[in-house]
Amino acid sequence: MPSKLPTCPNGLKLEYTQEGLTLTDGTLSLTADLTESLPRLKQSNLERELLVKAARIKGLERVPRLIDATAGFGEDSLLLAASGYQVTLFEYDPIIAVLLEDALDRASKNEMLSGIVSRMKLIQGDSIEAMKSNSLEADVILLDPMFPERQKSGLIKKKFQLLQKLESPCSDEKELLEAALLVKPRKIVIKRPLKGPYLAGRKPDYSVSGKAIRYDCIYLV
Repeated sequence: MPSKLPTCPNGLKLEYTQEGLTLTDGTLSLTADLTESLPRLKQSNLERELLVKAARIKGLERVPRLIDATAGFGEDSLLLAASGYQVTLFEYDPIIAVLLEDALDRASKNEMLSGIVSRMKLIQGDSIEAMKSNSLEADVILLDPMFPERQKSGLIKKKFQLLQKLESPCSDEKELLEAALLVKPRKIVIKRPLKGPYLAGRKPDYSVSGKAIRYDCIYLV
């Protein structure tokens, strides 16, 4: 359980409910819940996940290390941890980070998730500055920057309207990619809308595409 809760903007508040730490505006509410991903964690399903295919590294004889530079609610990191990666999650927004921290804490007490989340380390902070610091090591870096196409999509669930009230930073796409390159991973995986532009105009070596999204992969080794 987080020891101190951050101050919420725009009439939002954080409160503990039976479900866990919850963000609410009095009408809509949002709780991060990693148990919702349990069906996706079955081995047969994991192998079909686009992200797992995109992040795969061949010939590595140790546990692969992955940085999720834009963690959000941790669903992507959970898939990768379930696939055997040691994952470091960065989340800049303190409210999203504390919701994710609470979800990870609850998941650590779930016998089906405890082993997976033990491979997930959350850091609340700026991943760009961390990657620039020359103190991080990773085999894979996952980038999922917020992009206008997603923010305006009619597919956004009502509860995620709450997240639009948060004062999210406008990350510079070029700075984000350049910071990831400084870490010198074997591969950078970038989550994009299916028909969206390349991040910072950098053409990937290849892409893994689904119906709505694609993963652009840049090989560095």
